[in-house]
Amino acid sequence: MKAIIHPAYFPPVAHFVAMAHHDIIFEVSDNYQKQTYRNRTYVYSPNGKQLLTVPVKHTKKDGRQRYRDVKIEYDFNWRKQHRKTLETIYRTSPFFEYYEDEIIPVFDKAPTYLIDLNFDTIQLICDCLQLDFPPEKTTSYAETIPDATDLRNLSNAKKEPGFVFEKYDQVFQEKHGFMGNLSILDLLFNQGPDAVNYLNRQKLSKASTGK
Repeated sequence: MKAIIHPAYFPPVAHFVAMAHHDIIFEVSDNYQKQTYRNRTYVYSPNGKQLLTVPVKHTKKDGRQRYRDVKIEYDFNWRKQHRKTLETIYRTSPFFEYYEDEIIPVFDKAPTYLIDLNFDTIQLICDCLQLDFPPEKTTSYAETIPDATDLRNLSNAKKEPGFVFEKYDQVFQEKHGFMGNLSILDLLFNQGPDAVNYLNRQKLSKASTGK
């Protein structure tokens, strides 16, 4: 069964659960929306859930722009901030050093478009977990896609997910308890190669698919 999702920045775990159970089509043809996982991700810091945002350039016109046309803003060094944050909070996780040399170099790149950065982060995770990178992308926008489960709502960062994933050990869980559906990096650094088994065990509820 196929499913359609947005390419996101180091996507939340739910995106990779979808990838584990479906043949994925990436939505690249719709309009960009703010406050979504397209340009943000959440990690687990000593103070709890922490947001990492990729700044984007604002268009001079108030009109909408295509997701694929959104450019990244480099006026301040957010790449250094994200890299240092990940190094600081996950240094003591079981598998950070194992994957560090593969993940950290992405912050040395400076792609023009947000969508290219997002695909880079997804490709990195797929490489780390030895998953196939889905090649299919939309060529035009459609409200519905025949014979495909619509999971584009998983990119909505303002809405709590309609599902509960099983718990796994997290670095700061003794302080704040388990936090689900964080960035896939949280699962990777805490579970390592077993992250694949974890993804295969999870299921997205009907609520998460909007059905």
